[in-house]
Amino acid sequence: MRALVCESWREFDALELKEVPPPALRPGGVRIRVEAAGVSFATQLVVAGKYQRKPPLPFTPGTEIAGTVIESAPDVPDPLPPGTRVFAVLDWGGLAEEAVADAIHVMPIPDGLPLAPAVAMPISYPTAASALLWRARLAPDQGGPWVLVHGAAAGVGLAGVEIAKALGARVIARCGAAKRAVPEARGADLVLDSAAPFREAVREATGGAGVAALLDTLGAPVFEDNLRCLGDGGMMVTIGFAAGGIPSLPLNLLLLKNIAVAGVNWGTYVGWSPGDNRQAHAPRVRALWQRLIDWWAAGALTPEVHASFPLPEFRAAMAEVRGRNAVGRVVLRPGER
Repeated sequence: MRALVCESWREFDALELKEVPPPALRPGGVRIRVEAAGVSFATQLVVAGKYQRKPPLPFTPGTEIAGTVIESAPDVPDPLPPGTRVFAVLDWGGLAEEAVADAIHVMPIPDGLPLAPAVAMPISYPTAASALLWRARLAPDQGGPWVLVHGAAAGVGLAGVEIAKALGARVIARCGAAKRAVPEARGADLVLDSAAPFREAVREATGGAGVAALLDTLGAPVFEDNLRCLGDGGMMVTIGFAAGGIPSLPLNLLLLKNIAVAGVNWGTYVGWSPGDNRQAHAPRVRALWQRLIDWWAAGALTPEVHASFPLPEFRAAMAEVRGRNAVGRVVLRPGER
C-alpha cells in the first residue's frame, strides 16, 4: 500500500511517499480503507518531533480518518460489517491507504454525511465540544450565555461556533475579514475582524457583562484581552497557540474578576497522554461522538472541507494549512489512485 513515511524528524514537505506493507491487525483493532485523512498544524509538529507526543520512528503520520471497514480483529465485540463507512481517531498511521484503529475509537458514519467532511468528527468537533461542555460547562438551559470564539473559520473554531449555537448560546466570532461569511452562515450573532482590537466590541455587545465562555486557539497575542472579556464566573478554555507564544497567567485578574482559565487536551481522552487511559475514557468519548452525530442529523452541524488532495499532493495540502487559507478542514485522499 502507499503511505507517507517519516523516517527521521523533519519538515512535513520532506516526508516520502512509499510502498509499504499494510499495518498488522492487532487485538481489538479494526482495519480501515482510508478514503479521507485530515491535515493540520499539529501534523507538521508531529513529524518535526515538536509535538508533546513522539511516535516511534519510522512511522506514518495522521490521526483522523474516514473510510470503510475492511476487517475487525476476532476479539472485537459486535464488529462492524466490512464496507461500513466509519470515522476514527488513531495514534498515527492515517496518511496511508489502510490504517488500523482501536475498535473503541471507530464510529459509523450516518447516511448523508460524506466521508471527507466526516474527517472533522474524530478530533475537531469533540475538541470544541469537550471545551464547551466539559470545561466551560455550557448547558442548553443557561438562558443564552455569550460565548467568544477565536479562529472562528478554522476547523476547531468553526466547530465551536456551531456547538455553542446548538447549546443556545449567543456567539461572538473572530476571524479574518475575508472569511466573515463563514461563521455568519453558522449563526454567529456578531463577527469581528481578527485584525482589529476586540475587547471594546465584546464589552459593547454584551452590555458590559462580558462572556460566559471563551474558546481560544491563538495564545499569547490575545490572552490578556481574553481575560478582560470574561464576565463574572466566566471560563476561558485554551486549546492551542496558533498565533504563537505561550502566555503567563496573571493570577490577580482571576481573583479580581472572579473568572477561571482551563485547558482541554482531546488527546488525553483518546490515549495520547502518559498513562494511556483510553479504555477508561471510551464510554465518555463515544457518548460525545454520538451527541455530535445527533446534532449533525438535526442540522446543527455542517462539517466543512476547504480542499482535498490526492495523497501524492500532500505538500499542496499542507501549504493550504500553513497559508491560513483554510475554511474548515484540509484533507488528503489516500484511497485515490
